[in-house]
Amino acid sequence: MTIGIDKMGFFTSDYYLDMADLANARGEDPNKYLIGIGQKNQAVIPPTQDVVTMAANAAAKILSDDDKQAIDMVIFGTETGVDNSKSAAIYVQSLLRISNSARSFEIKQACYGGTAGVQMAFDHIAMHPESKVLVLAADIARYGIGTAGEVTQGGGAIAMLMSQDPKILALDNQSAFYSENIMDFWRPFYRRDAIVDGHYSTDIYIDFFNQTFKDYSAKYQRTLSDFSAMAFHLPFTKMGLKALRTVIDDGAHSQQLLKEFDHSKKYNALVGNLYTGSLYLSLLSLLANSKTLQPGDRIGLFSYGSGAQGEFYSGTIAPEIQPQSLAGQVEQVIANRTRLSVPEYEAMYANGLPNAGGDVTFDAADDDSRFVLLGRQADQLVYRDQQA
Repeated sequence: MTIGIDKMGFFTSDYYLDMADLANARGEDPNKYLIGIGQKNQAVIPPTQDVVTMAANAAAKILSDDDKQAIDMVIFGTETGVDNSKSAAIYVQSLLRISNSARSFEIKQACYGGTAGVQMAFDHIAMHPESKVLVLAADIARYGIGTAGEVTQGGGAIAMLMSQDPKILALDNQSAFYSENIMDFWRPFYRRDAIVDGHYSTDIYIDFFNQTFKDYSAKYQRTLSDFSAMAFHLPFTKMGLKALRTVIDDGAHSQQLLKEFDHSKKYNALVGNLYTGSLYLSLLSLLANSKTLQPGDRIGLFSYGSGAQGEFYSGTIAPEIQPQSLAGQVEQVIANRTRLSVPEYEAMYANGLPNAGGDVTFDAADDDSRFVLLGRQADQLVYRDQQA
């Protein structure tokens, strides 16, 4: 029995900020952002969208009525939770009318939460082969206006339906992981914006990649030549490239891995940082844009969550994969976005639910997404399905 990712859905907001515009507004050379960081645009999330609505919008694109009845587990990886007690998964389960005979819960470990969900889903399906599991990875990356991390913001959601006999990626059930208590990135309860030591975090990311790849290779007797491509967690696209360069040389296979990396970063460069969803947007980008990958080819995946947890695992491309369908889904979303000026972005960034509490109402007239956040009333979040 093979187990893996059967369907993938993507969602981000209708708005984006051009990195050249941001660089000019901050008095920086645009190439510092476009080339040095490797980002072209970043999604700007309006107050009518949060991780619940984005995840529901992503999942709604891929789930059939039969899927909703077969799903017996909903796992939501996020570090942008909407409640200190209640999981975002419960809200999505309700909005999508997924069977109530399901376990629904949330996982938090910085950007690693989505991968934890994937691995838990694999183990569950191995024990219960008829099960389907919905894994959600959604976040809003915030560092603050005018901060060094501002260029690595973004937001969006990836939804993955996992099952036996998957049509996208069959997991190998082979992985290596490493964790250590490190303060490279964190966000206290009282802050909406994260605290990050950018250079230190990049160094730790590369160290964890090297450690997990070395452990994986020793554990399963594999080498770099066993992989047709690699997908990385990409808070900014240059970060994954730095890690890849530590294990490649000037040979033909290494050059092929670099070429595939270019395909894997395409969508991330246009959307920005999805935190938990970044690795899986990179995987989606790779599968949608590669001209040479074939069914049966093995892909290595590196997941990293600050604080810190790393994992390297692998899977093979399924025979039934449809790259054009994956590409069409993402590119339709990206093509229909509205470009914001820097002042418009700053105003939207400052809006949202106040941490101090109180009733808030948002005007969703300009948000044509299916699921929207209308605000907060009596300390309860108010969501709406605009197709109901």
